[in-house]
Amino acid sequence: MSATQIIDLAAERRARREAPVPADGQVARLVGRHVLVLNWRDVRHPQAGGAEQYMHEIARRWVAAGVRVTWYAARPEGLSRREVVDGIEIVRCGGELTLYPRVLARLARTRSRFDAIVDCQNGIPFFSPLVAGDLPVLQVLHHVHQDQFATRFPAPLAALGRFLEGRAARRVYGERTVAAVSPSTRRELRRRLGFRGPVAIVPNGSAPLPAPRAERATAPTVAVVSRLVPHKRIDALLGQVAEVARAVPGLRVDIVGDGPERPRLEALVDELGLAGTVTLHGFAPDAVRDAIISRAWVTTSTSDAEGWGCTVIEAAAQGVPCVAVDVPGIRDSVVDGRTGRLVPDVTAMGAAITEVLRELADDARARVREDACREWAGAFTWERSADLLAGALLADARPARSDLATVARFRRPAGLDARALAAALRSTDQVHVEGGEVAVLLTGCDETDAAAVLARLGVTEASYRLAEKRDLLAGPAASVGVAA
Repeated sequence: MSATQIIDLAAERRARREAPVPADGQVARLVGRHVLVLNWRDVRHPQAGGAEQYMHEIARRWVAAGVRVTWYAARPEGLSRREVVDGIEIVRCGGELTLYPRVLARLARTRSRFDAIVDCQNGIPFFSPLVAGDLPVLQVLHHVHQDQFATRFPAPLAALGRFLEGRAARRVYGERTVAAVSPSTRRELRRRLGFRGPVAIVPNGSAPLPAPRAERATAPTVAVVSRLVPHKRIDALLGQVAEVARAVPGLRVDIVGDGPERPRLEALVDELGLAGTVTLHGFAPDAVRDAIISRAWVTTSTSDAEGWGCTVIEAAAQGVPCVAVDVPGIRDSVVDGRTGRLVPDVTAMGAAITEVLRELADDARARVREDACREWAGAFTWERSADLLAGALLADARPARSDLATVARFRRPAGLDARALAAALRSTDQVHVEGGEVAVLLTGCDETDAAAVLARLGVTEASYRLAEKRDLLAGPAASVGVAA
């Protein structure tokens, strides 16, 4: 199939695809309830990052649907004790460590006001089940911190952190449902922390797809958006850029972001003779950042681990593929061979970037890659994330432990519309409709279990397969779209 045919096929699929089941399906079941969010920071905290954005974007959509949300967080200097942000009631108390006992004490006094708790764990758990009584508690984890404690704390405190995140949390939270942002995080929860309860995959959302870019840079350009901190390993990337610059004439590299590593990286640029190739832009407003990314040929990630690659998906939304080290989180955000390239370690980055830039010099091949990136990024919306997290919060207290999930495809029976089908399934199941075809992702069951579930709904003929990583992230739409 030619590049033009592939582009035309993608356009045809998008044109005929029905709108997915509205993301308010599970959120609607929360309407009228009062949900408490526990997070060490809120979105206005000066050190707020991706984890805070994740919960804030979801919570504000819950509020817009009619859910009341209160958020307990630390109180940094300069912020008030109480504030309403996007309809979310923020209550602040305590500092980086004193927050945890103070939140537990407050929750013990106020738990009767709430209907459910979303407990966001960022290394140190809140241990809310100790005082939550009968309230449903959903723990949210972005990534496991076992290796990071040693880089931030002295040995005794690092050991305490590992104990609290692992053995202590496992004992206190028991087999309650956990929401993980990626299959990599779920794998670490099982392997490193020994969690045995159900784990729902609730990936990050993303902003609506921008209009297709009008043009990209004339020169081969790499653009990176990153905090300049050690674990992002931008220094290692610069070493590889020196290799790429020798092989790719006219190479340009734009690095957007700030952090404690910036002075060292500026010195390294000069030391490697890359002053005419690499520009360290520092912090840039969103519009400037997006403009830089939209003109790039490729982005990169050399991070040693992530819960999810937010900047990878943001670049993909602009049609920009990613060359990245194959590490947890990033390997979920990049579809290897379609939306980018994964390499085993940093030392392989230079050769991979060079090869991808040469491939993208062909405009037709670049358009195919751009289309695949945008199709993949389009699967991740905050509306869908809000719906999935609501479904995890509403899940049965003791659903199946199995991490198995099954994708089933069938013709929609007469009299069974997509909304009625979604209402008849579990809160963690997902439904997608394309013309007369229906695809569902059924959690906690294999093909035989899935057939039994659908038979009860009058579906007797369907195809079944065990869900793969792309299905868990993009939903059943991944089984029919270009992103597959």
